[in-house]
Amino acid sequence: MEYLRKFTSGIRTRLFAVLVIDNLLFLADWWLADRVLHLEGMTLLIALIIVPILSLTILPWASTRYLAQPTKLIAEAILHIAPDAAVTTPAPDPTAARFGKELVANLIHQIYELAMLAEKSDQMKGEGSDLSKNVIANNLPLPLLLIDAEQNVLFANQAANKYIGLTELTGKNIYSVLDMSFPSEETFDDWLKTTKEKSVTASNSWERVRLAPTDGRPLRLFDLAAYYNKDNPEKIETMLVLFDHTKAYSQDDQAVSFIALSVHELRTPLTLLRGYIEAFEDEFAGKLDPEMNDFMFKMSATAQQLTAFVNNILNVARVDDDQLVLKLQEEQWGDVIRSAANNLALRAKVRGITLEYSVAPNLPTVGVDRVSIMEVINNLVDNAIKYSGQSKRIRISTSLNKEGLVETNVQDFGVGIPANIIPNLFTKFYRDHHNRAQIGGTGLGLYLSKAIVSAHGGNIMISSKLGEGSTFSFTLKPYAQLAEERKNSDDNEIVRGAHGWIKNHSLYRR
Repeated sequence: MEYLRKFTSGIRTRLFAVLVIDNLLFLADWWLADRVLHLEGMTLLIALIIVPILSLTILPWASTRYLAQPTKLIAEAILHIAPDAAVTTPAPDPTAARFGKELVANLIHQIYELAMLAEKSDQMKGEGSDLSKNVIANNLPLPLLLIDAEQNVLFANQAANKYIGLTELTGKNIYSVLDMSFPSEETFDDWLKTTKEKSVTASNSWERVRLAPTDGRPLRLFDLAAYYNKDNPEKIETMLVLFDHTKAYSQDDQAVSFIALSVHELRTPLTLLRGYIEAFEDEFAGKLDPEMNDFMFKMSATAQQLTAFVNNILNVARVDDDQLVLKLQEEQWGDVIRSAANNLALRAKVRGITLEYSVAPNLPTVGVDRVSIMEVINNLVDNAIKYSGQSKRIRISTSLNKEGLVETNVQDFGVGIPANIIPNLFTKFYRDHHNRAQIGGTGLGLYLSKAIVSAHGGNIMISSKLGEGSTFSFTLKPYAQLAEERKNSDDNEIVRGAHGWIKNHSLYRR
């Protein structure tokens, strides 16, 4: 930049000098014609016109040739290295520049450097685009795979071979070497199909991807980043980079398994406890004073809450191990909602909260696993109770939405949720850091609810505003839409798995 400033200053100075010379020539012409030669009239006018005409002809020509010399030298340098065989321009001498020598010499040097790099690149291409010779890619500490349009591996660096546990990945189909499973419905394969149809370039990432332990290879848990580039001249359509988190993610899974194992031992004493509470309620109905009635009331509500907690832990472990089986049967959704509300009324009453519910008339029947879907309602209402703040009511409503799905809303009027927190709410173990110290919980209820609703073929959503409350909504398909699936079942029920991990669909095309 310093050279450029000097060059610009030099041009400015020389243009100023040209203008000064032009004006001095005009004044000298006038002085000579009027004072020395004493010309008058038309002769004087002609004499005064001749010099400007000559200066307008000679000065631009001379100044342009002088000022354009640095540009001419740079152009000669470019033509000297041009790949056109017809061009035989000799190499220019940068010191020949009358001004701007530093800038000209620097630019010519840069041009020659770029020419050398281009020549080296051409040499590498001439030797073939063998990506295994790329030192940078091969020594990258992250597993890197480059894939063509047929999803065959064009290149895998050393880290990828070691991480996946195969000596050679090149030439193999990506789905045969990466048996990937994803914790959400959007898999790499689905994304790639959509991207090929709609985009020229695109990128995406996935968290907690699982690589199944097959053929003696270890389990791998990682984050995946992908970049897509259509019609790449090197035939590299997709690039994959793997970020290993096996240790951290395995600790999460082991934590759930350990907790589930411990919690499982609570089921027997908890069942006995609830049985004794129900027996006491029947035995002493109408015989206890208000204070003792209140004690029994709170004991029953606490036992229900503890049961829900145990069920959540065990079911999350089943989801992660892909062992939670749902049996969808035809149900009147209004009856399910009323039953759930009645069961939850006791828990809400302990907090002084009233449950309101409304069921739209003429709802179609739905295909649900009654036990599991009740757990979803329990979790959403329990969440609403916890975050109701000073509000004393929760509203449950269900109706048929525009898409023809049965939609259920659980609305509270409490503290609300910050917008930046919402995308993480359905992540396992996630708790809002703003109030985790004041409000208890495991961070598993919403994660489990999403898994169960997804297994039913529905979606779960949330809308919230700080200080005004939150609404959790989920959809279910009418039973009539499951008719084809019902035909293919052995009896009148539809069996689904609440998959914690969704495989690439292309795995099944091998």
